[in-house]
Amino acid sequence: MNFSEVFKLSNLLCKFSPDGKYLASCVQYRLVVRDVNTLQILQLYTCLDQIQHVEWSADSLFILCAMYKRGLVQVWSLEQPEWHCKIDEGSAGLVASCWSPDGRHILNTTEFHLRITVWSLCTKSISYIKYPKACQQGITFTRDGRYMALAERRDCKDYVSVFVCSDWQLLRHFDTDTQDLAGIEWAPNGCVLAVWDTCLEYKILLYSLDGRLLSAYCAYEWSLGIKSVAWSPSSQFLAVGSYDGKVRILNHVTWKMITEFGHPATVNNPKIVVYKETQKSPIQGLGRLPLPPPRTTSESKYEIAAIPASLQTLKPLTDRANPKIGIGMLAFSPDSYFLATRNDNVPNAVWVWDMQKLRLFVVLEQLSPVRSFQWDPQQPRLAICTGGSKAYLWSPAGCVSVQVPGEGDFSVLSLCWHCSGDSLALLSKDHFCLCFLETEGISPAAISQLDGHIQT
Repeated sequence: MNFSEVFKLSNLLCKFSPDGKYLASCVQYRLVVRDVNTLQILQLYTCLDQIQHVEWSADSLFILCAMYKRGLVQVWSLEQPEWHCKIDEGSAGLVASCWSPDGRHILNTTEFHLRITVWSLCTKSISYIKYPKACQQGITFTRDGRYMALAERRDCKDYVSVFVCSDWQLLRHFDTDTQDLAGIEWAPNGCVLAVWDTCLEYKILLYSLDGRLLSAYCAYEWSLGIKSVAWSPSSQFLAVGSYDGKVRILNHVTWKMITEFGHPATVNNPKIVVYKETQKSPIQGLGRLPLPPPRTTSESKYEIAAIPASLQTLKPLTDRANPKIGIGMLAFSPDSYFLATRNDNVPNAVWVWDMQKLRLFVVLEQLSPVRSFQWDPQQPRLAICTGGSKAYLWSPAGCVSVQVPGEGDFSVLSLCWHCSGDSLALLSKDHFCLCFLETEGISPAAISQLDGHIQT
């Protein structure tokens, strides 16, 4: 593996373009666009205030910068650097901004979710959508970009409106049987819309494109319910993570549960491989004093734990809002073969499930709580970060712990893959760098070199 030099960054705002050619990063009020291959600066744009959100258009020709405090959005063109667009929401304020799938419309949500304004870059026309609901995930687009579903709240009831993105005409409008809708998401094939209720009530509803209720699922009552939801890329599975520490898998034929995955604090099955990150003791030479370490951080490696293996647990504060219990993170691999999960009261562990055999495949326990993980978009390879100076990679071949080189303490708070899977952006509070992966998967040679472990 190779690493780039370290570049400045603000607010963890670093995004690869969808076509993989460019890398955008923000440094306070400046937007820097680099060539992915050379990392040379192609364009440098200056915004009117500190950038709080950045997003590429789907065709990678435009880039949006939102300044929520000022109620401003600025749009820049890569093909025509002298062209730019400024959208000022004025006294209405701004809390969210995103592209439409065609990359020629911008959807701005005003303060207090009073309305969504749809701005056209081509015709300069403006459309308004009333009653957007303030919730966890209130807007979702189908993958082909044809339709948008919007969660609404009016007259103390929840509704969903489906719009045609080409002309923003209303296609369907229907009420949902929810107390306080928390989120909506289209299946990757665009045929089914998942709608889930507040965490105070376990309920997930499946609707067709024309608004028909296909199925409703409730696992239990009178306890905290759904915490996370994820579709498999194949649309065959819907994974529902809940506060009881279990993931329930619904199938796409009957929408019934086919299995549930528990996350106990002890792994007893001898067929399961449990990798534990351990500190690596430094090797000192004989007959001479060791040189002072260049960094304060210590190296680590993975070891296979003996079964039964106990995992570190966190006692949640149940008398406070949003207790750290339940399945807080879910992600399917791009081939739908694996599902990665994190149970928030076992914060150091990542669980990887085999979706073909519907069983636990491997557990990785880190020395620190897992902050983020993300699958390689091209193959089943998982990148993990914990807020330390290392990045971690797992594939069916094994796993490695990789020290980020450089002076000072580079704390990896977030990460994102390039669309090719050949490189990985590692983000810290004030800096970022790229990690270049030379081989497909994780080869035994790389694992040996990087002090990992080969899975058998």
